[in-house]
Amino acid sequence: MKTQLLTPKDTSRAARILRSGGLVGIPTETVYGLGANGLDPLAVRSIFQAKGRPQDNPLILHIPDPSWLELYCRDIPEAAWRLARRFWPGPLTMVLRRDPAVPDEVTAGLNTVGMRCPAHELCRAVIEAAGVPIAAPSGNTSGKPSPTSVADMLEDMNGKIDAILDGGSCQVGVESTIIDMTAATPRLLRPGGVPLEELRAVLGEVELDPAILRPMEEGEKPLAPGMKYRHYAPKAPVIVVKGSPARSAAYILEHLSPTYWDGVICFDEFADWYPSHPVERLGGALDHWENARRLFHALRAMDEAGVKRIWAQSPDTAGMGLAVVNRLDKAAGFHIVEV
Repeated sequence: MKTQLLTPKDTSRAARILRSGGLVGIPTETVYGLGANGLDPLAVRSIFQAKGRPQDNPLILHIPDPSWLELYCRDIPEAAWRLARRFWPGPLTMVLRRDPAVPDEVTAGLNTVGMRCPAHELCRAVIEAAGVPIAAPSGNTSGKPSPTSVADMLEDMNGKIDAILDGGSCQVGVESTIIDMTAATPRLLRPGGVPLEELRAVLGEVELDPAILRPMEEGEKPLAPGMKYRHYAPKAPVIVVKGSPARSAAYILEHLSPTYWDGVICFDEFADWYPSHPVERLGGALDHWENARRLFHALRAMDEAGVKRIWAQSPDTAGMGLAVVNRLDKAAGFHIVEV
């Protein structure tokens, strides 16, 4: 298969490919997605094949307007409409009761479905032109760091999908926040582009799913993407070092191998501490939005550098920091050092 590279002028062509059952890499404000017609079971199955994605990992349906919710969801709570008014279009996914129109292939057989209205105008234009909701996980090979540019998409999907629509670099850099609105108390399933504190400002109490900061246990079924499997991981093993920025930087410096080809992902303040090793900057220690924007690029750059082990500083969990911590922990397979 030859993968076409489309420009923003090719919105109609991208929509035609999607309507006909093809796969298109689509830009969003979070990461690039691998899109298919969310009402076409065969097209949705091809997403799993292209990514090498486990079949029990549910997908998210992307819609261009909140009014589409009622076409694909039932028993929508008033609180969900409040979230939609506040955060849509934007990097928020809500888990709601599914309508029978949504295929099992999208939901992994669950009676719920994740719904999102993305902020990227080009993405919404494609969905509107296609006239169907678009099922789209991140456009990476399953388990690898998510793509935040067309170059990343081509690296993983060239020759596997019909087309990639170039919408520039992603502005958020990590996937959407996922909140379960079917629980008695809204539950955060995945931190992302809408921080927990902002959700609580609208909803009041929001619970955190335990799988955000620990591995899922045997027999647990993922309710949303990114919960169960090792995700966001480069080729080399990652060790996450947590603690104050100065202490974690010092710990990494002390434990870098003089003979082993180690790489370092660190805050800007400490980037010159490791002159003999490949270094990728995360931005300032207190700039968690910039940390999120740079994270997946840093992990992919370590692959390009060919390092054998990666040491990574971790921010605290305030604001967007929780999303960065979640992605780093999963990239490391929860190999964490507290200092």
